[in-house]
Amino acid sequence: MEMWILWLIIIILLTILEVITINLVSVWFIASGLVSLFISFFIDSFYIQFAVFVCLGLILMLLTRPILVKKITRKNVKTNIDRVIGMEGVVTEEITRFKIGEVKVDGKRWSAISDTKITEGSHIIVEGIEGVKLVVRKGEE
Repeated sequence: MEMWILWLIIIILLTILEVITINLVSVWFIASGLVSLFISFFIDSFYIQFAVFVCLGLILMLLTRPILVKKITRKNVKTNIDRVIGMEGVVTEEITRFKIGEVKVDGKRWSAISDTKITEGSHIIVEGIEGVKLVVRKGEE
């Protein structure tokens, strides 16, 4: 079998793998496979072609992947809601396991949920955020 056919098969398989996984790993080896395909027309040694394929693929991946990942990944937009986590507040409407209540934290009223019953007037601590509701636990009185 001609070596260029082998490199063409490898390039096609790596392209299919990249399309399926979208992990940005095989794309550099596709490029190095194209170079190895080109080299196979001039150099008959499979070992040289394979060495070019592996070395060039690794070099391309190490040099360009961090830059490409930075460009592709979405940046999370931070909001000020995160700052209420850990703050204390007061229950203004009773919270039960199956009923959303209301709390006042940082001078604002929020919908709140909890795993336990917390009566009106009790102090709470914000543990997290679930959608637009605060996840709270009973604080010390």
